[in-house]
Amino acid sequence: MNDTAHAGADLLQVTEPHRELLDQVLDKWSLQVLDQLCGRPLRFNELRRAIPAIGQKSLTTTLRRLERNGMIERLVLPVRPVAVEYRVAPVGDTLNQLVDALLQWTTQNMTEVELSRKRFDAQN
Repeated sequence: MNDTAHAGADLLQVTEPHRELLDQVLDKWSLQVLDQLCGRPLRFNELRRAIPAIGQKSLTTTLRRLERNGMIERLVLPVRPVAVEYRVAPVGDTLNQLVDALLQWTTQNMTEVELSRKRFDAQN
């Protein structure tokens, strides 16, 4: 029984590569971009309109990081003028339910989190 428990613990260790990937995929803008692209492919300006708070530089950086990690694909469309479309990649699509669950969790628990923050801030 100890061998099984130990093997399971090894699988759940968070190493530097795990932390780096989670940091890059679960950051502020990546979650929102993935959420939008899980719905349908979008062009750069469509993403900017869908996420109005994100700046051009932040969106560009986020898209490159997600593409580098294999979460999204960048497709150059054969039109004039040249257009680029972003879509969720197969490995990124496996995050769809997880991203939805995280967003749902934040919605369900935000009131309690805000109360905890107010209590903490009042005490400190």
